[in-house]
Amino acid sequence: MSIRVETEKETGVALVTLDRPEKHNAIDLGMAGQLADVWKQFRFDDAVRAVVVTGAGSKAFCTGIDRSVDVPQPSSPYSIDDPLIAIGPKANDLWKPVIAAVEGMACGGAFYLLGESEFVVASREATFFDPHTTYGMVSAYETIYLAQRMPYGEVARMALMGTAERTSARRAYETGLVSELTEPRGALDAALGCARTMASYPTGAVQGTVRAVWAAREAGRAGALAHAPHLITLGNVPPERQAELFEGGRGRGGYRLR
Repeated sequence: MSIRVETEKETGVALVTLDRPEKHNAIDLGMAGQLADVWKQFRFDDAVRAVVVTGAGSKAFCTGIDRSVDVPQPSSPYSIDDPLIAIGPKANDLWKPVIAAVEGMACGGAFYLLGESEFVVASREATFFDPHTTYGMVSAYETIYLAQRMPYGEVARMALMGTAERTSARRAYETGLVSELTEPRGALDAALGCARTMASYPTGAVQGTVRAVWAAREAGRAGALAHAPHLITLGNVPPERQAELFEGGRGRGGYRLR
């Protein structure tokens, strides 16, 4: 299993850990399916009243989809198969509060999870970036999720600068992506503390509040997501060219940190 799930029976808090630290917790197809299954199971588990999602180790929360994954695509510009589209709690109709605890890198497809969390707690050493444009891919879904939390200019800069810059935890906090900063290796404990507080409240009120907050953002998000498949299909360079760009950038260092 690439996902670990632990539940504190006395508090009603579940901890979901992305457990591929040797791959920086990158998500393969099996892991994507496991995440969707976990969220669906929580819908029926009344013992779980709040959730924390994190990544194993201190190097990365998640670095998006595993580059070794082969996802065949239809030829139509009006559809796309995205294996990450259903890895988040809201995509699986879960309205129990979810908090993300971030240590190390969070990039690319990690924003599917961060975007569907109620808020993000991060270590001061965490960094955030979106490599899509560097490798000839449109940043659509990730950018839409970020735009629900951050000012337009900050989202545009992260998406368009690609691997040339990493947004520091401090800058992410200043621009709204991160709700709380902690000392290194402190994000998980802080997130669990928040989750335990939420889990101690009447669950109907908590879930209704989660749903209400999400509804405030939903109309604009739904319209934007409808455009995403076409933009990706039309704007992505061919897969073989993406591979060339990725291999050419492996040794690239010296990221600018904001």
